Amino acid sequence: MARWCYRHRLVVLVLWVGALFGLGAAGASAGTNYSNVFSLPDTDSKRAYDLMTKAFPQSAGDTDTVVWHVDEGASARDADVRSRVEPALEEIAGMKGVGEVTSPYASEQAGAAQISRDGRIAYAQVTFAEEANSVPKELVQDVVDTAQNAERAGLQVELGGQAITRIQEPPTGIAEMVGIAAAAVVLFLAFGSLFAMALPIVIAVFGVGLGMLSTMLLSHVTDIPEVAPLLGSLIGLGVGIDYALFIVTRHRRGILRGMEPEESAVQALNTSGRAVLFAGGTVCIALAGMLVMNMRFLDGVVIAASLTVVLSVLAAITLLPSLLGLLGPRVLSRRQRRHLAATGPEPAEASGLAARWSSYVQKRPRSIAALAFVVMAFLALPLLSLRLGATDQGNHQESTTTRQAYDLLAEGFGPGFNGPLQVVAEQADTGNLVATIRETEGVARVAAAPPANGVSVINVVPTTSPQSEETDQLIDRLRGDVIPKAGVDAHVGGVTAVFKDFAAVTGDRLPYFVGAIITLGFLLLLVAFRSLVVPLTAALMNLIAAAASFGVLVAVFQWGWGTEILGIGKEGPITAFLPVIMLSLLFGLSMDYQVFLVSRMHEEWVHTKDNARAVRVGLAETSRVINCAALIMICVFSAFVLSGDMEGAMAGIGLAAAVALDAFILRTALVPAAMHLLGRANWWLPAGLEKRLPHLAVEPREAPDEPAPVPHARVPHSSVPHSSVPHARVGEPGREDGASVVHGFIRTTEGDPVEGATLTLLSKGGGQLDRVTSLADGSYIVAAPSAGAYLLAVTAPGYASRARHLMVADEPLVYDVELVVGEMDAVN
Repeated sequence: MARWCYRHRLVVLVLWVGALFGLGAAGASAGTNYSNVFSLPDTDSKRAYDLMTKAFPQSAGDTDTVVWHVDEGASARDADVRSRVEPALEEIAGMKGVGEVTSPYASEQAGAAQISRDGRIAYAQVTFAEEANSVPKELVQDVVDTAQNAERAGLQVELGGQAITRIQEPPTGIAEMVGIAAAAVVLFLAFGSLFAMALPIVIAVFGVGLGMLSTMLLSHVTDIPEVAPLLGSLIGLGVGIDYALFIVTRHRRGILRGMEPEESAVQALNTSGRAVLFAGGTVCIALAGMLVMNMRFLDGVVIAASLTVVLSVLAAITLLPSLLGLLGPRVLSRRQRRHLAATGPEPAEASGLAARWSSYVQKRPRSIAALAFVVMAFLALPLLSLRLGATDQGNHQESTTTRQAYDLLAEGFGPGFNGPLQVVAEQADTGNLVATIRETEGVARVAAAPPANGVSVINVVPTTSPQSEETDQLIDRLRGDVIPKAGVDAHVGGVTAVFKDFAAVTGDRLPYFVGAIITLGFLLLLVAFRSLVVPLTAALMNLIAAAASFGVLVAVFQWGWGTEILGIGKEGPITAFLPVIMLSLLFGLSMDYQVFLVSRMHEEWVHTKDNARAVRVGLAETSRVINCAALIMICVFSAFVLSGDMEGAMAGIGLAAAVALDAFILRTALVPAAMHLLGRANWWLPAGLEKRLPHLAVEPREAPDEPAPVPHARVPHSSVPHSSVPHARVGEPGREDGASVVHGFIRTTEGDPVEGATLTLLSKGGGQLDRVTSLADGSYIVAAPSAGAYLLAVTAPGYASRARHLMVADEPLVYDVELVVGEMDAVN
C-alpha cells in the first residue's frame, strides 16, 4: 500500500483534499448539536432530574444574571441607581431572543429577595429563549454591552451565566494554532528542513480536521458533549504530529544511509508505519476503556477522540507516503543533500548524545533507576489529597465579568447562592420537610415553589460554596438523615449534587476502568513482543506516570501552585470526569512510547540475543525521536491553557506533565535501567504460552531484497570461489540455500591493517544480520543469508565510521575498506 500511495501520490492527495472540503461543506451547512448530559442512571440526582422534567416539561432557555453593586453608603434601591439600571433592563427585555427579565424593581415584595440585606448588591435574571449553546453570541454581547453601559462612578455592573461565559472564550482554534506553531519550531530545529517540518503538521491538520468535522455531523445523531471536540483535537494533534514524525524520521534515515527515496519510504512505512498502526490501536483501546465506566457523558468523548486518532493514523499511512513522493530527496535539508552527495551514506550505528546517554544508563542502571523512581514518587505525593468535584465561574480569572458577578453574588447573598440544591418530591404536601430542612446545619435559606403536576420543588441554598467539602456533607446529610426522618420520598438534585454523584461514581468505578485498560495493554504487548516481563514493566510504568501526572495536576489546580502565572483562574477541585479521560489518553500515549522504544530493542534482541546491546541500541536509536515527539506533545497540550475552558486547561496541563515525565524520565531512564537490571529475563516467555499466542508482529519479518543497482559501492571487488574463503559458514544449520559471504581487509589509507574494527551487515530494513571484528591482519568475514542488497557498516576506535551499500550474489564477495583517522564513534 505504501508503494501504491507513493507512486499514485496525486490521486491520494486529491482524495484527501476532497474529503476535507466535502466534510467541511457538510459541517458548515448542518452546524453542531452538542449536548451536555451529565446525569447518571441509578443516582439520586438523576431521579430528581426526572421528576423536575415531569413537573416542568417545557424547560425554559438559559438563565443568566445581571448583578450590580454600589459603593458604601449607597443602596441599590436609590432613585439614581434605578434610573440607570431599569432602562437597561427594559432594553434587554425588548431584545429579540430574550424571553424574560426578572427585575428586583418590578415588585417591591417579590423583588426584595433579589437585593442583599445591606442593599448594596442586587441582581436581575435574564432568561433567553434558547439554551446557552444556541443563543447567538451577537445577542449575548448586546446584553452585556447594554447592561454595562449603565455603569457610572460608584455603580459596578457585572454579568454571569453560561451564555455570558461563551463570549469570554478565545476565538475557536487559538489553542490549536499556538500548539501547531510551537510544534513547527520544534520540528524545524529537529529536521533543519521546511519541507520535512511541514509534513507532520499537514498530517495532523488533515486528521484533526476530518475528525472534528465528522464529530460535528455525528452530534446530530448521538449525544456529543461540548468538551469532546476540544479533547479530540488535543489528542489528535498530539498523535497526528507524533506518528508522522516517527515515519518521516525513519524515511530520512534511510535516504541518509543511501537508499532511494521510494525504497526508503516503503521501508519506513513497513517498519515505523507498522508501529504507528499498533500504537494507534492501543490508543483507541485505551479510549474505549472509558465505556467500562457506563457514563453516557463519556460515550461522546470516546467517539470524538477515537475517530480523530483513527483518521490521524490513516493519514499517516496513506497521505504521508504520497507527500513523501512529491518531495523526493527534498525531505532532507540542502546541507544534508550536499553532504550525502559528497561523502556518501552515513554509518548505520547511532552516535551523538543519545548514544552516550544510552551507554551511561548501561553502566549505572541501579543509581539511575533509583533516582528516577524517587523523582516520580515525590511528584506523586499530592495525589493523596485529590478531591473530585466541579469547576464553575468561581474558578474563572479575576478579570472576567463572570468571576466578578460570582463573587458579588457570594458576598451579597452567601457563598451557597451560586450553587443551590433542589429537593424534589412527588407529592404536594412538603411543609414538614421544608421546616426540617430549614433547621438543618449548613442551610442558609429554603424556598418551596408551588407544586406542579404533583411534584414539589424545594430550593435549598447552602451556607458554603458549591465546591466546598461542607456542601458535599450537607447533601449527604439531607439524603441520609433529614429526608428519611421527614418521612417523604424526596431526592436531592441540582448541578452541585449531579457533580457530587459523578465524582462518587467515578471513584467507585475507576479501579475497574484502570484494570481494564491495563489488562488490554498487557495482552497487546504480550502478543507483540512475546514476553511476560516487558508488558508487566510497561503496566507498572504507566501507573507510575499516571500517579505523578495527577500529583502535578493536584498541585496546580487544587492547591493553586502557579495558577495566576498560568492565567487559569482560581484553584478548586479536579473536574469529576477528568481522571477517566486523562487516564485513557495517558495510557494510550504511554503505550505509544513503549511500543516505539521496545520494538527497536526487540528487533535487536531477535538478531543478537544480547540483552545489553538490545537495550543500548534501542535506546540510542529511539530516545532522540521519542524526546522530540514528547516535546511537540508538550507544546500542543500546554497551548490548551489558552482554550478558555477550565477542563481543557486541566487536561492540557495534566497531559503535558504526563508526557514530559513519561518521555524524559520513564522511557529514557527508568525503563532502560530496569531492563538492564532484568537482563535476559526481559524476553522470557513460557514455552507452552508461546505456542498458544497468536502472532502479531510490530516489526516486519526480514525478506531478501530484489537486486537493484547500487551506486554507492565504490570500492572495487571481485568474486572468488567458495573454497578460497576460510570460515565461510555456507550451509550452516539454519541458513537458507544460496547463502553467501562478504570478506576482505580493513586497512588505513597507508595500507596498514586495522585490528579490532567492528563490521555490521544490515538488511535494507535496518535489521542486523551479522557482526564481526577484524583480525590482526585486518581480515574479516561476514555472512549474508542470501543474494541481494545489503549495508555494511564499519567502525573502529580513532577512525571515522564508514557505511557502504553492496550487492551480494550467489558467490562470495571480496570487499576491502579503507578507514581514515577521524572522530571516535560515540557508540563504540
